[in-house]
Amino acid sequence: MERMWWIMCAIAGLLDLEAEQQTLDKMLKTMERRGPDGRGIRRFPGCTLLHSRLAVIDPEGGQQPMELCWPGENYTLVYNGELYNTEELRRELLALGHSFCGHSDTEVVLHSYAQWGSGCLERFNGIFAFAVWEERGRRLFLARDRIGVKPLFYTLHAGGLIFASEMKTILCYPTMKACLDEAGAMQIVMLGPGRLPGSGVFHDIFELEPGCMAVYEAGRLTVNRYWQLRDREHRDSLTETIDIVRTLVMDAIRRQMVSDVPIGTFLSGGLDSSIISAVCAQQMDREGKKLETFSLDYLNNELYFRTSKFQPDSDDGYIRLMQQEMGSRHHWTVLTPEQLAAALEEATLARDMPGMADVDFSLLAFCREIRSSVKVALSGECADEIFGGYPWYRDPEVRSLEGFPWAQNTQDRAAMLGPDLKQDPVAFVMDAYYKTCRESDILPENTPLERRMKEMVNLNFRWFMQTLLDRKDRMSMYASLEVRVPFCDYRIAEYLYGVPWQFKDLGGREKGLLRRAMEDVLPEQVLFRKKSPYPKTHDPRYEKLMEQKLAGLLAQKQVPLFHLVRRSSVTAYLEGDHSWPWYGQLMRRPQVMAWLLQVNFWLEHYRVDCLF
Repeated sequence: MERMWWIMCAIAGLLDLEAEQQTLDKMLKTMERRGPDGRGIRRFPGCTLLHSRLAVIDPEGGQQPMELCWPGENYTLVYNGELYNTEELRRELLALGHSFCGHSDTEVVLHSYAQWGSGCLERFNGIFAFAVWEERGRRLFLARDRIGVKPLFYTLHAGGLIFASEMKTILCYPTMKACLDEAGAMQIVMLGPGRLPGSGVFHDIFELEPGCMAVYEAGRLTVNRYWQLRDREHRDSLTETIDIVRTLVMDAIRRQMVSDVPIGTFLSGGLDSSIISAVCAQQMDREGKKLETFSLDYLNNELYFRTSKFQPDSDDGYIRLMQQEMGSRHHWTVLTPEQLAAALEEATLARDMPGMADVDFSLLAFCREIRSSVKVALSGECADEIFGGYPWYRDPEVRSLEGFPWAQNTQDRAAMLGPDLKQDPVAFVMDAYYKTCRESDILPENTPLERRMKEMVNLNFRWFMQTLLDRKDRMSMYASLEVRVPFCDYRIAEYLYGVPWQFKDLGGREKGLLRRAMEDVLPEQVLFRKKSPYPKTHDPRYEKLMEQKLAGLLAQKQVPLFHLVRRSSVTAYLEGDHSWPWYGQLMRRPQVMAWLLQVNFWLEHYRVDCLF
């Protein structure tokens, strides 16, 4: 297979706005962690494009912004992403008369757009966010991948447009301010760390949603959706379905292994990361190479771990079993409570938002350790959303409840809401929930169970999965590490959406279909391991550190946090006993304290001006 030059990085642009060099330098500075290996600026009348690059392969090739003169137009591209069908597209374009200077997927994206316009998106298999400036037509095209792996934010400001991979870059513009209106504040308290699809939470900053494209022309921005999950009649037998799932998963992993630098895999000992690691190890063994695998643990966690509904057992034994089976070169990252606490503020800066507390902090520290060994790693995100792995998919009582299943604590959150927020908090949450349910594409002949399961997939796909992908992208790119996510191959998502629940729940096991499809890849102990989420520390010292930090805030008179939440309600919540985590499976009392600290730091650091 020919080498493919993949570029992970940051992009930004200014349209119909002044672009002084000092402003551009500030914007590029915010982009350095995502792309420390190079930077580029291209100016046109009314348009300035910025790019910073993490050169995974071919430092001399694929420089950006990249330009192409094609009959009738001059195109300039800034691109962040990877195409996994680069060579197929290159061959098709060559047959149509295109010629290439190198082997970068950047060049293929640019030629594809010149040839097919927005129709190129239907041909791409990859993760991306990109912008193309058409110089003669004075038109900007923006697009984001189907699943939402790569971020893209924008604002219409002062008669122009600013777009960027991250909101911190947009906020560098001199007349931009970090403002929070009531709708944004409601998102923080009632939905956080999730947020409304398409929202940047900050006032007038938006995110181009997954599967969407936009055109900016003559001062107007038009956004359209080019892809979403569509229901279809499933005609494949169980045996055929198992074979197709296996083929799709194996192909996605192998496509994403292509690299000119050493790759590694996250290895938690769970089903998803173990499948990816095993397939990669087999492929590399055939090439006479050893796979690098990476795992996270916490100091003295074996002393404090307690089995729970959401975390039935610890990972270390399964990790060691997989490492022995594969013969990988394994690396452990062991974090202390102090290291977790120290990363709280930096993880907030990486995400530009209060996030998933120490689930964010630990991933940031973990990615830094991985980056010292490899530039590229594969991770198992999104299999649970697509294959139905979470407890809330499989518990009939939970999935029958209205509201977001990973946050069944709306009343607790509402009780914490500050007095300046006047919207009905329950209605705010439920309106967002019902809207997503209504937008789920479901064939009318589906049974009530199938209808509910498709609603559950779409809810997870558009909400919970986006929070996890956001976390994965920000923490890894802040450490200048490229993380690939094979289960986010859109072909897997499309196919699985139409597969009936009885197939997905094969054998009465979470992700039963995936287990059956990959049963010859893993040891039996790992193949049939009960699902366990991302590891967290159980060390009481961490909870104590968070208590001390939060007590310091509660003792202060002027604290921005208490513009959003009531002091007394925070204390009452932390003293109460809550059966449901704050968010997902892991955010309990220590993590809620950490999240509150993140919210306060975010308000202070970004100098957020509350508009209510």
